[in-house]
Amino acid sequence: MADLEAPQSKTRDLDKLLLRAGNLVGPDFYPGAELRDDIRDYVRILVVGAGGLGCELLKDLALSGFRNLDVIDMDRIEVTNLNRQFLFRQILLLEDVGKPKAEVAAKRVMERVSGVEIVPHFSRIEDKELEFYNDFNIIALGLDSIEARRYINGVACGFLEYDEDDTPRRETIKPMVDGGTEGFKGHARVIVPGVTPCFECTIWLFPPQVKFPLCTLAETPRNAAHCIEYAHLIKWHEVHGGKSFDPDEPDHMKWVYDEAIKRAELFGIPGVTYSFTQGVVKNIIPAIASTNAIISAACALETLKIVSGCSKTLANYLTYNGGEGLHTKVTEFVRDQDCLVCGPGILIELDTSITLQKFIDMLEEHPKLLLSKASVKHGKDSLYMQAPPVLEEMHRPNLSKPLYDLMGRVQKDTVHVFGTALKNEEKQSSLTKLRVVFKGADGVTDMDTAIGA
Repeated sequence: MADLEAPQSKTRDLDKLLLRAGNLVGPDFYPGAELRDDIRDYVRILVVGAGGLGCELLKDLALSGFRNLDVIDMDRIEVTNLNRQFLFRQILLLEDVGKPKAEVAAKRVMERVSGVEIVPHFSRIEDKELEFYNDFNIIALGLDSIEARRYINGVACGFLEYDEDDTPRRETIKPMVDGGTEGFKGHARVIVPGVTPCFECTIWLFPPQVKFPLCTLAETPRNAAHCIEYAHLIKWHEVHGGKSFDPDEPDHMKWVYDEAIKRAELFGIPGVTYSFTQGVVKNIIPAIASTNAIISAACALETLKIVSGCSKTLANYLTYNGGEGLHTKVTEFVRDQDCLVCGPGILIELDTSITLQKFIDMLEEHPKLLLSKASVKHGKDSLYMQAPPVLEEMHRPNLSKPLYDLMGRVQKDTVHVFGTALKNEEKQSSLTKLRVVFKGADGVTDMDTAIGA
């Protein structure tokens, strides 16, 4: 009876995984209380996204023994979020609508899970310095955007370094765990840059966005989506000229919604709502709480397996379908050895006299890059930044200097370039790794892969 009344340890379930060996453990698994305590005290996890999946993921990680968490999200809470993003409230004094998702999610989890420290970041993922992401052991993604996934994938793969045999250096690998949901469907995947396929290696898994004929939008709209896309694709450019539409800017989205309402009323078409407008413009399928919970659990478990080695990790793509019955499947996709993102990098041969400005111009003409408005980073040093204006002005003098000198007069090294690239006929943010070799430097001979000076 005394044993039944004794308080149970808060880590009892975690201890079953971390304090004893098993048949499926990884080669680097060393069970014991020290492992559990190290995970609690030293492992840092970044959760990207604080929406339906991100809220679940933040809570699951906190309950899985992780105590040092960060969460980043640029959105504010809307009324339409409340049915599935359980950390947010709209009752009496708990009015969360309009507040940053990251800040409210962090506060709610810290209130419920004692001892956890969560640092919220209310900002765009592109606004953070690259070194910000390098401070974390694992990056967990709870996003609803393909472009955002591609950006974080590029950042994580950008830290990857290869040795002389093109073998990934283990200490430079930044693992990612990616989850995604669409209605009753979802996926969880483990991305170990240089080892497993990165997001770019399997970009073909994502179907192309549905596009409507412009003649239908302009002349004979038949449903609410046609009215929304008319406001988005046609009316916006008529009114705003060359100003780019930003789907993450609330004022831009509200303008499209108002114009879509006018269009729908003109043709007697019902169904235009603000949430539906967001879904059409961002190609978002409404999320379901139960799917989020299942996918989040899989992602949190894979995160724990990666840092502890308590079991073999997922190999490497889990799909879930709960629309009719229940079906799950794990598929092991193969990494693209020639991937421009997770591979050793695009090889570029340059003369030692090439200036940084000339190098940036070359990036726009390179057939594999087509990168405009590029920023350039070498190691921890920013050689040139396109924005914000204060940084552009600070780095502007570098444009006239030889890239060879700016890189420390090394024979060859890796640089990272970030800018806007044309992909699938759309301009998207792109972060790419380049292997730069200087002709004429000591020990370097002419190579057949030059793009010319």
